[in-house]
Amino acid sequence: MQLKSFNPAKEELNQSYPAHQLDEVDEILDKSVLAFKEWRETRFEERAELLRNTADILRRKKDELARIITIEMGKHIRESVAEIEKCAWVCEYYADNGAGFLVKESVQTNASESYVSYRPLGPVLAIMPWNFPFWQVFRFAAPALMGGNTGLLKHASNVPGCSIAIEEVIEEAGFPDNVFRSLLIPSNKVDMVIKDKRVKAVTLTGSTPAGKSVAALAGKYLKKTVLELGGSDPYIILEDADLELAVNACVTGRLINAGQSCIGAKRFVAVDAVYDRFEEMFLEKMKQVRYGDPFEETVDIGPLARNNLREELQVQVDMSVEKGARLLIGGEIPEVPGYYYPPTVLSDVKPGMPAYHDELFGPVASLIRAKDEADAIRIANDTSFGLGGAVFTQNIERGKEIAEFEIEAGSCFVNDFVRSDPRLPFGGIKGSGYGRELSHFGMKEFQNIKTVYIK
Repeated sequence: MQLKSFNPAKEELNQSYPAHQLDEVDEILDKSVLAFKEWRETRFEERAELLRNTADILRRKKDELARIITIEMGKHIRESVAEIEKCAWVCEYYADNGAGFLVKESVQTNASESYVSYRPLGPVLAIMPWNFPFWQVFRFAAPALMGGNTGLLKHASNVPGCSIAIEEVIEEAGFPDNVFRSLLIPSNKVDMVIKDKRVKAVTLTGSTPAGKSVAALAGKYLKKTVLELGGSDPYIILEDADLELAVNACVTGRLINAGQSCIGAKRFVAVDAVYDRFEEMFLEKMKQVRYGDPFEETVDIGPLARNNLREELQVQVDMSVEKGARLLIGGEIPEVPGYYYPPTVLSDVKPGMPAYHDELFGPVASLIRAKDEADAIRIANDTSFGLGGAVFTQNIERGKEIAEFEIEAGSCFVNDFVRSDPRLPFGGIKGSGYGRELSHFGMKEFQNIKTVYIK
């Protein structure tokens, strides 16, 4: 069997890669276990040095690696370069801080001595998506490897080139053989890896249905999971918001990666007092956005990653319009080569429409009118998702209250668009998953948090 890489901007085959056979997968799992037994005993200083080497290689080869991203899933080359640079950052972050995150913690008890220690679990299977094909992997790999685990990557089937390139970078950095391996297997072979007793934990970034399936199977075999799933992030625009700032942040948040981001801004909930003006300014900003060849500097967004994703998005837009949403711009698949979709704005979005309830994975914005602040908060939380959210107001104290206490999400930003940062935990609640990546929280997810008690 072959895994095929297609260029979504040209609708052309990039390259075919032979999938691993079952005996090859078995051998990789064996080697991962053996590598773990030695890797877990290495000093933090050695692990940190290798992560810094990785960061250096990523920066040195950023143009080459960014090109692989762009030709495999269509991200604009500027964003692909930025993604590689962010991967270097997360490697350096854990090189600098990882050892401190796992320092033994003394606890006063009736014992003569008692403390909490952290020990790695073993081979961790990462099931990763195509939309941020380097970043999603490194935000798992950097803390997992720094913590003494070994990594097994099952990447999305449409980005095999990225999967291989990541393994090669980590190998070039000097990590011991088999500490990190890519599994080139189709999705229907993942279950057998999850079930395998050699795999000790699973992390997945992907859709909510995929997360439920993986969680159920891993739960059957009592394996720890971390799930970062879909999102339909609400951005609340209050009456006193700086509208220019809000519109710039909202459009930026919606169009990152051509709108193909779990944490991307999706639903824009403006209170009635400013809704019409916000809509006018938002529409004007979206009209300035240009789509096209992701290697062209004058272009803002590239194509969607696959044609089936574009077709699904079109169905969601059409159904929303049929149910009463106003189409202000875009909304039609252009008759040009490539899986392009134009910047699209739907206004007067209401319950019962896909644009209100579903995750729209593309450059489509849903504008929703709220009566007042309380109604805006209600609408923001009227979703099965809970990944991120934002609120725009010049009353910073009120913004903080809404962000901390009112919005049901794993992250909430005030006067800015939501994004991940190695220094802060990242993850969701409700249908957006559980567990946390990044920060010290993400590093401890795949550690045995062990109590040691001495009489």
